[in-house]
Order: sequence, then structure tokens, then C-alpha cells
Amino acid sequence: MSHSFMTIQPMKDAIAAQTRRFAREEDGIMTVWVLFVILMMVTVGGIQLDFMRHELERSRLQAVSDRAVLAAADLDQMQDPKTVVEDYFTKSGMANYLSSVTVDDGLNYRTVSVNASKELDTPYLRKFGVDTMTVPAHSTAEERVANVEISMVLDVSGSMAQGTRMTDMKDAAGVFLDTVLRAGNEDLISVSLIPYSEQVNAGPLIFDRMRMNAKHNYSHCVEFDNDEFNSAALDTTKWHDQAQHFQWNYDGRNNYRNDTVCPRYTDERIKPFSQDRTALKTQIDGLQPRAGTSIFLGMKWAAAMLDPSFRDINNSLVSAGAVDNQFYGRPVDYDDPETLKTVILMTDGENAASNRIASYYYDSDSEVVHWDRYNLNWYLYNYVSSWNRSSFYWRKYDRSLGNSLLSNICTAAKAKRIVIWTIGFEVTDDPYNNNDGADVMRNCASSPSHFFDVDGVELSEAFKAIARQINQLRLIQ
Repeated sequence: MSHSFMTIQPMKDAIAAQTRRFAREEDGIMTVWVLFVILMMVTVGGIQLDFMRHELERSRLQAVSDRAVLAAADLDQMQDPKTVVEDYFTKSGMANYLSSVTVDDGLNYRTVSVNASKELDTPYLRKFGVDTMTVPAHSTAEERVANVEISMVLDVSGSMAQGTRMTDMKDAAGVFLDTVLRAGNEDLISVSLIPYSEQVNAGPLIFDRMRMNAKHNYSHCVEFDNDEFNSAALDTTKWHDQAQHFQWNYDGRNNYRNDTVCPRYTDERIKPFSQDRTALKTQIDGLQPRAGTSIFLGMKWAAAMLDPSFRDINNSLVSAGAVDNQFYGRPVDYDDPETLKTVILMTDGENAASNRIASYYYDSDSEVVHWDRYNLNWYLYNYVSSWNRSSFYWRKYDRSLGNSLLSNICTAAKAKRIVIWTIGFEVTDDPYNNNDGADVMRNCASSPSHFFDVDGVELSEAFKAIARQINQLRLIQ
């Protein structure tokens, strides 16, 4: 019994000793493994740090490259584009990293490309034989003026006589024309000038090329049916009535006839598809504030003159020498990828009421001549008994109907992807006092950012901002 015990015990002791020795050896292996893992983590972290530094430097270099090419590609800046790029890199402390600058100037565009690179030291990757990493940057920017068809719609209603509104409008329109019709844009941009007040004078050149029920030669306004505001097109198959020529606004004393419903003076006629900046500015300078406000009629003509339905009329004007040959074929189709169609619609007020003489009193040549000689209300108050005066006229438009028609034509134009910029000049939104000018113009615009609510000299800044947007500066790579 004791012999067996004496034999087994040394064996147990030997096993225990071996176990303790194995455990000690395993502890050593684990320590080496842990140290190896830590070393690998430090190495990987260092490599990641090298890559993070690379990305940070790349972002900085790319940002400088982007800003430089955008500034250099701007057609408005007169400096050498390459000098502009170099200046940006120098002021950013990166002049040594600029590799190349390529400038491509064309008739209607400027493209600027930049390549830059920087060698970045790599404290951790160098342990693997990578001493440096190249940080690259490439940017290309282009400003391109594609073919542009513009309808410029200016409010010349009586309220524009307040303060300096008319002067401010003329200055702002001049700034716009100077910006878009600059050297190098010849034959690319056409501007149709559409002055409006209570009506729009199409002028004899357009009027005589439409199917018109003409009654006089005093002025040349067209009456549209309400459903025609549901379409941007001009219905050239339809016979339209000529607007009556008379004045109903009355100061209570005088037989004034200078503010007729249909504007009668040469400067107030539509000027179609022009690139003659001087002629356009001269016409605008001659505008005078008159009569009421029908924004919807100005917008109807603006859309119609961008719609392909107007092309036959314009081509006829080109053939007659009234429009430059380069604009033959305009307005182009809506899906032409090279052409932007846009409206700039400006007003200082709201749609107002507008009356017409009852047809019974405007159905003979002698009556047409009569109402050219007499202000309607002056005549009524001097020659017609009070109980019979209301039979002489009727209300064709009020503000509510005008707002509805404006909404309809703006919606129709936007459906054709015509870009609409609207400018509310010293207008208000005051529903308690029935003022809704700002809201109506905001809703007409292509988006809220296409609406400008401005006062005074801010009008010029709005027109200039729109002109610069039309020039389409964009980063393309």
C-alpha cells in the first residue's frame, strides 16, 4: 500500500512540475503575441495617418484649384486667366505646386483647366519603402453663353411716375443689357423688349402679320380671350380683335388723352428679337409712365414670343429687314439643347381694373374717331346724363381676374421650361389692404430664388444678378 503511494506521488509531482513549466512558457508566447499586435496597430495607425494627411492636403489643393479656375473662367474679369490662377495659388502659399494652366477662349465661352501636385513626406510608409506620396488636383471651369432668347417685360404704368421709379428702372434695364449684350455675344442673345401698362402695343410690324379684326391705326394692341392664357403659344390661326383706342382715366377737369388703354407712342411698341444694345437702351430711355397695370398681358406676350408659334412672324420680320438675319428661325423649338428661353418680368404694383367701351358706342368709323378725340369720362361728365353714363362702358378685367390669368400664363410657360425671373419693385404683401403684388410675382417665378423683392437702386442689382445667372458660370469637373 505504501509502496504504491511512494510510486504514484513522484509521478504527480513530475506532472505538476511539467504543467507549471508549460504555463510559464505559454505566458512568454502570449507576451510576444501581444507586443506584435500592438506594433501592428501602431504601424497601421501610422499608415492611416499618412493617408489622412494626404487627403487633407488633397482637399486643400483641390479647393484652391476650384476657386482659381472659377475666377479665371469668368468672362467679366479682364485680367489674363492664367495670371488669375497663378495669383490664387501664390496667395494660398501653393505657388510651387501649380503644374499647368490651360485656357481655351472661344466666341461665346472660356474654359480654364488647372493641374497641380504636391509631394508629401510619409513618416510611416517610408518604413515600407514609400518615402513620399503625390497629392494631385485637377479642376476645369467654363463660362459659356449659349444661344439665349430673352423676353424683357417692363412696367411703364402710371404708378411708375412715383419718386425715382422710372429713372431707377431705366438704369437697371441698361445694366442688364450691358451685361448680356456684350462683345463676344453677337448673334447669340436676342432680347425682345415688351413695355406694358394697361395693354401691350404690339406695333404695326407684328400686328400686320397677325389675323386681326382691325378698326383703326392709332395704336396696335391685341385683345386675347381668357382661355388663351392657358397656353404659352400665340394662336396664329385665330382672328383677334384690335383693342379699342380710348382713355377712361380722368382727373375730373381735363380732356386728357395721353394715357390711352392701348399705349400709342413709338417707344411703347414691342421691339422683337434685337441684339442692338444702343437701340434698346434708347427706346427704354424714351418710355414714360402711363395708364393702368395689366401684368398678365405683358407676360402673355413674353411667353408667346418665346414659343415656336411666333417663328413665322419673326422669320417674316427678318425677311423685311426688321430683325437681324442671325435670328432667322427663332424662337427655336423647346427641346433645342443649345438654347435658353427666359423671361424677366418686372412690376411696381398689382394687376388693376381695365374698362372697355360698350360695342354699341364703338361700332362705326365716326365713333372710333370720336373716342380718339375725347376722354371717355370727360365726355360722359360733360355731355351724358348721370343715369345713362354706365351704359357706355363695361369692366373687362379686375384684379382678381388679372391675377388668375397671370397665374395661368406663368404656369403654361413654366411647363415649357421657360425660365421666369420676376422682380417686384417696391411692391407689398398686405392682405388687409388688398395688396398682393409681391405674392403674385413670387408665385409666377420659376422658383422662390427667381423672385427679387427690391427697392430703389436695388433694382439694378437684381437685373445684374439675373444677367450673370443667364451667362451660366459653372464648374464642370
